[in-house]
Amino acid sequence: MAKPAYAIVVTPHPDDAEYGVAGTVARWTKEGKDVIYVVCTNGDKGTADMKMKPEMLAKIREKEQLDAANVLGVREVIFLRHPDQGLEDTYEFRKQIVRLIRTYRPDIVATTNPYIRYLWHRDHRIAGQVVLDAVFPYARDFLSYPDLMLDGLQPHKVKEVLLWGFMLFPESQEINYLSDISKTFDLKMAALRCHKSQIGKVALPDLETLLKQQHEAAAQGESFKLAEAFHRVEIFY
Repeated sequence: MAKPAYAIVVTPHPDDAEYGVAGTVARWTKEGKDVIYVVCTNGDKGTADMKMKPEMLAKIREKEQLDAANVLGVREVIFLRHPDQGLEDTYEFRKQIVRLIRTYRPDIVATTNPYIRYLWHRDHRIAGQVVLDAVFPYARDFLSYPDLMLDGLQPHKVKEVLLWGFMLFPESQEINYLSDISKTFDLKMAALRCHKSQIGKVALPDLETLLKQQHEAAAQGESFKLAEAFHRVEIFY
């Protein structure tokens, strides 16, 4: 049995977690809390380079994600290696997430918000919905995937879910929770810089300025300067 973790972050592609939750992850790890990353797809279609081969891109992006996780102090990165743009809400995919929840027994699960009302990557919608279903009721109920019990994986009740979305459209996310990242924004940016295949042609000062402006806007009216914004679901049953 694996050592329990405080939080599991389930991200559709390499780099999504760095945009959505990395500042919060860095705060958790600085507090001594263990965080596990679960990367659902191999990201093998995320390029504009006509000469790039999908299998090479997948290897590059996996290395970039490991480097970013190391910057943030993430304990472990688990790659499910589904094809990019190929996530489906299936029995098998849901079981993978349930298995991980029962293995690491986190208090918190963070993933993408499947209910964004505007343009949103399909993998993000599917990943978010599958994770929500895995958290409740499948990870909780012992008769769901009963063969997991034979592996010693007892049911587990997650305490809360954090859903991240598209910062440019905060009104689409029903934000009800802000996480102070004032002291970890620099670590978030350092982790993002590891994803060279994705932001290599982006002017990094411009990206940092844009993200800082978005996080400042999220924290407006609070006692802290920078925030990541989530829809938070507390689970009482």
